[in-house]
Amino acid sequence: MQPVKFGVLGVSGFFSKRIAIPTAKSPFIQWAGIASRSLERSQKAADVYDIAQAYGSYEELLADESIEAVYIPLPNHVHAEWIKKAADAGKHVLCEKPIALSAEEAQKAIEYAEAKGVKVMEAFMYRFHPQWQHVLELISIQEIGTIQLIDTFFGYSNNDSNNIRNQEGMGGGALYDVGCYAVSASRFLLQTEPRRVLSLITEDQDFKVDVLSSGILDFGGARAQFTVATQTFPYQRVTVHGSGGIISIEIPFNVSSDVAAQVMVTTRVGTREVLLDATDQYIVEFEGFARAIREDIPVPTPPSDAVNNMRVLDGLFESGRTGQWVSI
Repeated sequence: MQPVKFGVLGVSGFFSKRIAIPTAKSPFIQWAGIASRSLERSQKAADVYDIAQAYGSYEELLADESIEAVYIPLPNHVHAEWIKKAADAGKHVLCEKPIALSAEEAQKAIEYAEAKGVKVMEAFMYRFHPQWQHVLELISIQEIGTIQLIDTFFGYSNNDSNNIRNQEGMGGGALYDVGCYAVSASRFLLQTEPRRVLSLITEDQDFKVDVLSSGILDFGGARAQFTVATQTFPYQRVTVHGSGGIISIEIPFNVSSDVAAQVMVTTRVGTREVLLDATDQYIVEFEGFARAIREDIPVPTPPSDAVNNMRVLDGLFESGRTGQWVSI
C-alpha cells in the first residue's frame, strides 16, 4: 500500500508528543505538510520532525493538491469549521475528539464532508489498542456474566489559565476533554446507546469551565457511571462489573506504547492478570484511517459514532444545568 500523504493543521504539543515521531515509523503514513499561523513556527516543527513542507496558514496547506488527508488537533471550538474547509479542499479528515461542541454541529460538519466525497473519523485512539479489543471480546463471550456497571475515572491536574482546556470560549473543561472518553468507552463496551443521563457538574469560578464532573448513563439493563476532573491527582481506571466477575483496565486511555497493557480479570475461579502486547495505539489508528482511504472502505470508527457520543455529552451538559434526567 502506498503511504497516505497527511498534513496537520496546527503545531500542537499533543501532535509533537504523541503523533509526529511514532507515526513516522509507519510505511503507510507520510507527513507531507504542517501548517501554523506562523511560518517560522511551522518551519521549525517541519525541521524537527522531518516533515516535507511548512505553511504559514492552514489555507495554504489545504490548497496543496499533493496532500490527501489532514489531521486536526486544533482547539475544540474550531473542529467543525476546519472539517468543512478541509472537505472543500477534497481532503480526508481525522479530527481530534470531541469532533464538535454539540451533536447538531457534528452532524452538519460530517454531512457536509460526506457530500464532498471525503472520509471523516473522530480520533478516539484508545479503541485501537489490543487491550480494548480483548475486553470487548471477554464481554461478548460473557466471561464475567451479564454486564451491570461500567465505572470510569479519568483525571489530571491543569491550573494554567492560558491552556485551551481551561478556556470556556474554546470548548474547554473536563467533560469535553476527558468526559468524552468515559462516555465513548461505555458505549463501546456495551455496543449500544444510553436511554437517559444524569450529571453533577462543578465549575471553576475563574475559568468558567467544568473541573469536576460526574455522570450516570442508563443503558436499560446496565448502567455506566463516571467522574472526570482537571484539578486532581492524575489517575485513570475503567472497571466493568458483571454478574459473574469484574474486569479492570489498569491504564485505559493513554497506556505507554513501550509497555504491555494490563487487564485484571476476576471470576469465581480467581483473579488473573492479562498482559497485552505493547502497542502504539496512535500508529494503529492512523494506519486504519489510511487503509480506509487507500481501499475506499468505511473508516474504522464510523462518523455516526461521533454524533452519538456528542448527543450524550449534550445531555450531560443539559442535566448539569437542570439537575434532571435527560433522555437521549
